[in-house]
Amino acid sequence: MALRQPELPRPVLRWLLSLGLSVSPRNYRRDFSNGYLVAEILSRRFPAHIQPDAYRNGCSLAAKLSNWSQLRRFLAKQEFDIAQELIEGTIHCKPGAAESLLRQLCAALTGSRTESLQDWQVDFTDSCYQTQLPVAARATTSTAIKSNIRLTEVLVEPSICINRQKAIAIINMHMGMRMREREENPRRFNIKPCFGQRVVHHLNCITACMNTDSIPKEHLLPHKMEMKKVKSSVNCGSFSSETGAAALTL
Repeated sequence: MALRQPELPRPVLRWLLSLGLSVSPRNYRRDFSNGYLVAEILSRRFPAHIQPDAYRNGCSLAAKLSNWSQLRRFLAKQEFDIAQELIEGTIHCKPGAAESLLRQLCAALTGSRTESLQDWQVDFTDSCYQTQLPVAARATTSTAIKSNIRLTEVLVEPSICINRQKAIAIINMHMGMRMREREENPRRFNIKPCFGQRVVHHLNCITACMNTDSIPKEHLLPHKMEMKKVKSSVNCGSFSSETGAAALTL
């Protein structure tokens, strides 16, 4: 099952196609990571300040950092409200980062109303994709770390402490997902109920047994009902024998 590319809203897609870019973007994460197409988009609005020839259309990390360094200075000068998390996620090809960046650019350049960064939680991990997979096909902890921490992130920020914090956050996210799986399907993991769960189940059974208003008496006390029937039959037999003896004496 391949990772499906998030779709852009129709207004953003129409706006993007109307710009007539030199390259028709097919894979947003790959095509917008170096910042060259972002420079082309800004050059349509600010031709005197942005020249696409000054940007390198390459896939190397040096080209990406050089292009985005210029774009960051221009965006800060124009006071565009573009979150740094979106730029970092776009550089490192994080899932959904380029699409969110295009929404923010469309809102800033056209004045349209889109979701702001505070309206939704920033999550550029593959957790949404993992939840769509069967339980047996989901990533392990080591695979989750490799998938969510890019090599370019380590090259840009080689600090061991920062990368350790990122790895711990991914491990906690993965453990939380595994705990939800165990809660949703305990039989798969052969999870036995704890003492508290057994007590609650026992109390529910006792409560159900104590509610005997709608149950017939013969179902509640079958042995006593049988004893009553036996006694009544014995009494009837003794009465019939006494009447027979009285008739013979007469």
